[in-house]
Amino acid sequence: MFVTPYLFFNGNCAEALAFYQTAAGAVIDYATKYGDTPAAEHVPAAIHDKIINASFRIGDTMIMASDARPDLWTGSPRGVSLCIRADSPSAAETIFAALSAGGTIDMAMGETFFAERFGSATDKFGIEWMVIFEKKHG
Repeated sequence: MFVTPYLFFNGNCAEALAFYQTAAGAVIDYATKYGDTPAAEHVPAAIHDKIINASFRIGDTMIMASDARPDLWTGSPRGVSLCIRADSPSAAETIFAALSAGGTIDMAMGETFFAERFGSATDKFGIEWMVIFEKKHG
């Protein structure tokens, strides 16, 4: 069994996917538009070019995403952060800088009691990220 995060965007899912490719090395498995599905006749033509379902991977983690229908959009997600465990301090710095570009830094990247490098930010799409390179324990 797996738990897979599912992100909803306000009409800019394709832009977010491209951003995550550059910022975090995401690999896009697929992205299907509303207009390319049998659902096309049941949704407004204005959203036919928006993403109804997408899947991408960052490292070994699969994340799914879509553009919420405008009549169902409830705003940016709250209470959930995606955490990337970097392979090195420099990778943590690089990924954090890229993901936070154009967004809001909630906690600047730095050393903490639990990590050599840790930072949290909300990206320009409203998705909250934590990036960490943990300290060796034991």
